[in-house]
Amino acid sequence: MSVGGSGEAHAAIPQSKLIAFGIIGGLVGIYGAHFLGNIAGGVFSFMGALGAICAAIWGAGAVRRVASYGLGTGVPSIGMLALGMGVVAAMFGLAIGKGFEIAIIGPVIALVVASIIGLLIGIFANKVLKMNIPVMEQSMTEIAAAGTILIIGLSVAMTGSLMFNVVLEEVITTGYIAVIFIAGGMALLHPFNANLGADEKQDRTLYTALEKGSIAMILSGIVALSTQGASVGVVTILIGIFLWYFGFTGFYARVKRDAFKVVGTGLLPSEEELE
Repeated sequence: MSVGGSGEAHAAIPQSKLIAFGIIGGLVGIYGAHFLGNIAGGVFSFMGALGAICAAIWGAGAVRRVASYGLGTGVPSIGMLALGMGVVAAMFGLAIGKGFEIAIIGPVIALVVASIIGLLIGIFANKVLKMNIPVMEQSMTEIAAAGTILIIGLSVAMTGSLMFNVVLEEVITTGYIAVIFIAGGMALLHPFNANLGADEKQDRTLYTALEKGSIAMILSGIVALSTQGASVGVVTILIGIFLWYFGFTGFYARVKRDAFKVVGTGLLPSEEELE
């Protein structure tokens, strides 16, 4: 692993606030999409993707916090690990909800299970692998939980339902889980990697998370075109595009704020010009 830093990065927004934002915003979005799913032909399914974006911002903040201790090339591994834990915990939680015929308990159970798995992995990393990162246990717990909310949120946005059998048939069996895994993983791991360096700032990194989470929302809307119909999919796509624009312009404004100089490089020189 390359060295990405030597200690916890400065944070203008305390991690405790990002935790509250991710959990509360994520669950409100998921349950809002589920309970309002039958209103206006399921158009409120987009709320699941909004919940996923909240989780992505929280998760990206947690990745930033632990990776600032020196996990340069290890950041992608953390993102993929988070989504791997998230898939297991999400499906387990939704399956328990189906088993007890109380679908609404699924996301909460998934969140608890993911947190336990993340904590155990964090303990293993510090105590067995001797990584000795002070925030490893807490950060891995957060990353796993954020990944789980992200997966459930995008699944609900695609299907409009929390039911295990619906998610299994329309997300897992169809292979759309791959879209969630890749887009969700990018939303968690890419923000810190994209801004890695001595001039990395929390707000610029979190705006990148918003931008990448919005791309995941757009993709979930494209999937919803086939699973729920044009009206649902188009609404999700349009809201995703708006949030993407907001996130990208916010990121670019902070790039110009933090950079020494922003210049246009033009086209790459031809071989003749280089000779």
